[in-house]
Amino acid sequence: MGRGEGRLEPTLSLFDAISIGLGAIIGGGIFVVTGIAAGLAGPALILSILIAAIISLVTAMSFAELTAWLPAEGSVYEFSYRLVSPIVGYSAGWMWIVSNIFAGATVSLGFGYYLTALAPTLDSKLVAVILSILFTTLNCVGVHESAKFNNALVISKIVVLGIFIIAGLPHLNYEFFKIQGEYLSGILPGTFYIFFAYGGFARVAVIAEEVKDAEKTVPRAILIALVASAIIYILVGGVAVGLIGAERLGRSNSPLAEAMSAAGNPLLLSIVSIGGMLATASVLLTSILGVSRMAYAMSIRGDLPLFLGKIHPRVKTPYISVLMAGSVMAALILLLDLRDIVAVSTFGLLFNYSLANLSALKLDSKVRRYPRLLPAIGLATSTILLCSIQPSTLVMSIVFLLCGILHHMLRKSYLESGDK
Repeated sequence: MGRGEGRLEPTLSLFDAISIGLGAIIGGGIFVVTGIAAGLAGPALILSILIAAIISLVTAMSFAELTAWLPAEGSVYEFSYRLVSPIVGYSAGWMWIVSNIFAGATVSLGFGYYLTALAPTLDSKLVAVILSILFTTLNCVGVHESAKFNNALVISKIVVLGIFIIAGLPHLNYEFFKIQGEYLSGILPGTFYIFFAYGGFARVAVIAEEVKDAEKTVPRAILIALVASAIIYILVGGVAVGLIGAERLGRSNSPLAEAMSAAGNPLLLSIVSIGGMLATASVLLTSILGVSRMAYAMSIRGDLPLFLGKIHPRVKTPYISVLMAGSVMAALILLLDLRDIVAVSTFGLLFNYSLANLSALKLDSKVRRYPRLLPAIGLATSTILLCSIQPSTLVMSIVFLLCGILHHMLRKSYLESGDK
C-alpha cells in the first residue's frame, strides 16, 4: 500500500458494516428490478428470488472465507490478484468498477421513477442525475458520515417494506400464484436479473480496511446482511405478485408502488413510493463508496492512474475516485435505458463472483473454513447464470471487459518503457 498518499482508517463497527451490506442489497432489486424479473419468470418470480438467494449465499461464504484470510481494501480484485494471477485480478477490479457504476445508475433511475410516481410532472432522468451528484458530494465528505446517513436510510426502508407486507397481505389474489408452463423457461433469466438485487452483499468486503477488527467483523456482516435481505425479498416479492399479478408487475418501472395501488389507499401508495426513494438512495450511496474504494485499491498498486488513489488531507477519502464514479454514473443515466444498465451491471457482478469462487478454491487448506465443494458450486452456478444473458448485452459487457484489458496492457507497456 506504500504507493498511495496516506492510508484509510478503521472507523466502522459491526452494525455499520451490516448496515452498509443491507443498504447495498435492499433497494434496486426489490424496488426496481422486481418488475423486470416478473416479466420473465411470471408467477415463478419467488423461485427466481430463492435461487438467486442460494447462489448468493454460497458465493457469500467464499467472500467471508477470503476476507477472513485477507481483510484488505479491494476485495475480489485483491483476492484474485494474489491467488489466481495479476491479469485476472485486474479484470476483476475493472469489472467490479463497471458493474457498480452501472448499479449506481440503475438505482438513481429507480429513485427518479418512484419520485415521478408521486410527482408525474418531473423528469425521472433529470431527477436521477441530480441525485447522483448530491450523493457523490456526500461520499467526498467522509465514510463515517456516509455510514451514519446510510444507517438511517436502512432502518427507514426496512420499516417501509414491513408496512408493504402487512398492508398487502389482506388483498392478495391467490390466482396470481398459479405457475403456467410458458413461464418455466423464464425462471433462469428472471434469476439473472434478480441477482442484481443481491449483488451488494460483498460491498462491505471492498471497504474492509475501514472496518474495525475486519477479520471477524466483515465475514459476519456479509452473511447476516445477505440472510436478512433474502427473507425480506421473498416476502415482498410474494406479496407484490399476489396483489396485481406478474404480468402487470412486469410492465412497471416502479413495481412496488404499482402493486400497492391495488390496496386502494393513497397514503400507503405514498409510503411505498417514499420507501422506494429511500432504498434506491441507500444503494446509490454504497455504490459510489464501493467504486471509489476499488479505484483507490487499484491505483495504489499502479493498475490505474495514481491520482485516483489520492487521499484528501482533511476528510481522509479518495475524493478523486469518488468524483470519477459519480460523473460516469450521471452520464450513463442520460445515455442508456434501465434494462440495459441492469444487465451490464449483473454481468459484472457474476463475472466477479465467479472469480471470487475461483480464488476461494485456491486457498490453502490451512486457512480454509468451509469445504472446497462450496466455492466449486458457487463457480458453477455463477457461470450458469452468465450463460442466460441476452446476446446483445453479452456483447456490450465483453466490450467493456476488453477495453479494460487493453488499458491494462497499454499502461503496463508504458510503465515498462519508462523504466528503461
